[in-house]
Amino acid sequence: MEHRASAGKAEYLHHDVTDEQAWVEVMSAAKQRCGGLNGLVNNAGIGIAGSIVEMTLADWQRQQAINLDGVFLGIKHAIPLMRESGSGSIINLSSVAGLQGNSRLAAYCATKGGVRLLTKGVALECAQERWPVRVNSVHPGIIETPIWSTVAPGSLEPGANTVDVDAMAEQVVPTGVLGQPLDIANGVLFLASDESSYMTGTELVIDAGLSAWKFVAAGPALVAGRAVGST
Repeated sequence: MEHRASAGKAEYLHHDVTDEQAWVEVMSAAKQRCGGLNGLVNNAGIGIAGSIVEMTLADWQRQQAINLDGVFLGIKHAIPLMRESGSGSIINLSSVAGLQGNSRLAAYCATKGGVRLLTKGVALECAQERWPVRVNSVHPGIIETPIWSTVAPGSLEPGANTVDVDAMAEQVVPTGVLGQPLDIANGVLFLASDESSYMTGTELVIDAGLSAWKFVAAGPALVAGRAVGST
């Protein structure tokens, strides 16, 4: 699939981020079609909430496979092509749940915390090997995305299959404002650009102060008497 607008070009290549051979094929396509690779955003992720003593091993492994294994595979196969291309920036999507624990989201926190420290370790390896690749993580707060139906199922509206994320943000975000996907995209664009050329191995937190709020850090946030998680 191709899309052209404002003199730009975008192509869509479908692949499963947990499939290593698919990553090999995508990197090969990037080299053939674009001549190399200078930026990678590891964005695929799912959220499965629930008590750790009730979670199935299958759900634990599925969440780990997509949220963490997929990031590992992207990094593994992007770095060689980025080195060959002369420079590169890898941006891994973590979460505020990768910075602090959250009740009934322990498995999700494990994946996002793993992304944070994987990012730091790989960034140091690239720096010490003098590979021209920067690696950083992004930590969104409460953003208007579909993930809330699985991360916070207890906050589903009665008779509906959606969460009132605006009400959630008003209750638990210090500014009371719900974040938008564009807020995250702008941060990702910054990390992908030369404007962030002196940044590697760090995290960019985009959460309107959520992770700085002592009440949230102390335990799960409460919205209308129900426990909810963070993205």
